[in-house]
Amino acid sequence: MAPSGSRSIKRGCQRVLYWIPVLFIALIVAWSYYAYVLQLCIESIEDIGEKVVYLLAYHVIFIMFVWAYWQTIFTKPVNPLKEFHLSYSDKELLEREDRGESQQEILRRIAKDLPIYTRTNSGAIRFCDRCQLLKPDRCHHCSVCDKCILKMDHHCPWVNNCVGFSNYKFFMLFLAYSLLYCLFITATDLQYFIKFWMAGGRAHFRLKEYVNGLPDTQAKFHILFLFFSAAMFSVSLASLFIYHCWLVCKNRSTLEAVRAPVFRHGTDKNGFSLGLNKNFRQVFGDEVKYWPIPVFSSLGDGCSFPACLVNLDPEQPSSPTNSNPVNKVAAEGRQFPSKPLRESQSRLLTSTPSWSESDSATDKDRKGASNPVMIIENEA
Repeated sequence: MAPSGSRSIKRGCQRVLYWIPVLFIALIVAWSYYAYVLQLCIESIEDIGEKVVYLLAYHVIFIMFVWAYWQTIFTKPVNPLKEFHLSYSDKELLEREDRGESQQEILRRIAKDLPIYTRTNSGAIRFCDRCQLLKPDRCHHCSVCDKCILKMDHHCPWVNNCVGFSNYKFFMLFLAYSLLYCLFITATDLQYFIKFWMAGGRAHFRLKEYVNGLPDTQAKFHILFLFFSAAMFSVSLASLFIYHCWLVCKNRSTLEAVRAPVFRHGTDKNGFSLGLNKNFRQVFGDEVKYWPIPVFSSLGDGCSFPACLVNLDPEQPSSPTNSNPVNKVAAEGRQFPSKPLRESQSRLLTSTPSWSESDSATDKDRKGASNPVMIIENEA
């Protein structure tokens, strides 16, 4: 009981510590709201028209930013469906086998009933010992969450959550709106920052002449620090946002950018790329009206994805045996659109695919006597 109790206390302390970065961001945002709305707009800006325009624009950006941040934090990461978990009999069979090759034979037999096309670097079936499941394509085990996450991108301490299939769109919008938030503050605060800076630089000579635009020392401090903070965050957020935009255009996760996925034909960094337009739609969905809003609109359910340059294996099914993706998602209470892959992600393959990201010579080697086919792996 004692070791178990100590582990529970340790896990509880870790959970509290994990929220510290989120609390820090929340405090920074709360202070920025006070500094901008009260100290800058209400106390310092005298022109009524300018004040109204600034406040309206600021609150629109602020609401979208907070909404996207909330969704990124509190959207629960999605785990693989039960078809990917080992049955009790398969677990017993796997435990009885001591040799790795024998265990791989068992896993390969199970994998034949699942839409799994990626492998380990050694060519073995991707299996999670902790979760006791066969990992779907693009799924990885998070050591912080201690579970397998579908299309895992990374574990972000600033949101205390895994960024993956269920909240990657929210994460992108969070980066976009937070960058817009900082840039807006920097741009609108600039003239008042300059006025204060000049007043401070010439304080010994003509202090009163330059202080008229800024009512008191407290407001001037907030305006100065607000500008510096927003400018610094703008630089870091811009670099992070540009990087993730590049990942979306290439249809890669952060983990896949570091280590390219391995297919049966070998490593292929562009294995999931379908072209710029289709890659974007896979994350943000088909309906343009939902793109800027933090509501789920990504295609599929994250267990499998359309892949390019994957040779069709006649023994490999396109979906788990006797499974319906829509019913499975609904049965587990996941708040995703009730669209099976055949209706959503299959649209990604309706037009002529773009192979601009693949090397033509490599493609010819992969084709051999037959043409590569683009396949739809029905969501499991």
